[in-house]
Amino acid sequence: MIKDILTGVTAYISTSIDYLIVLMVVFAMVPKNKRILVYFGDIVGTTVLVSASLMIALVLKSVPDEWILGLLGLIPIAMGIKLIVAGAADDEDVIQKQINNRRGVILNVAFITIATCGADNIGIYVPIFTQLSVASLIVVLLTFVVMMTLFALLGYLLVCLPTVAKIFDRWGTLVTIIVYIGLGIYILFESGTIQHFINLI
Repeated sequence: MIKDILTGVTAYISTSIDYLIVLMVVFAMVPKNKRILVYFGDIVGTTVLVSASLMIALVLKSVPDEWILGLLGLIPIAMGIKLIVAGAADDEDVIQKQINNRRGVILNVAFITIATCGADNIGIYVPIFTQLSVASLIVVLLTFVVMMTLFALLGYLLVCLPTVAKIFDRWGTLVTIIVYIGLGIYILFESGTIQHFINLI
């Protein structure tokens, strides 16, 4: 169980370090009496992304050889390399547009979550989900719920601490790159993909 919890924590952090800055911007833009709705919007958006990842992983589970699934580990590695080359995208324009929209805060935040985290979340979660048993998957999903709550709370608190926000803004991308590539290598090893190719040599 400890391994599954650590997997959930690592996966969530890797896809949410930059999103923490997004949450801070959203909390700063939303009136104080509606800030709790940001959390519910985050839940809706994250649920959509996790559900999509689960469906894709379920389809891929039908692949007979586990080492083939391990090739999915190349996705987070490629995402990490892309961040090194291209840098992080600036999502503030998307946030501003959606928060100013007349629709409800929950739907706006859900859209922001999907728009800013969609590719990253699916790219990281699918390779991990394909490696998990049902019991491990449940533990990882429960860990996601806890981590999402902690990140929402942290994003809210950091709105009042601009100095800390600058640190996250400066180092968040570097941490994300390291975790992306680390996760990719872990998936390649865990599924036996690297071992398979070594045996072919």
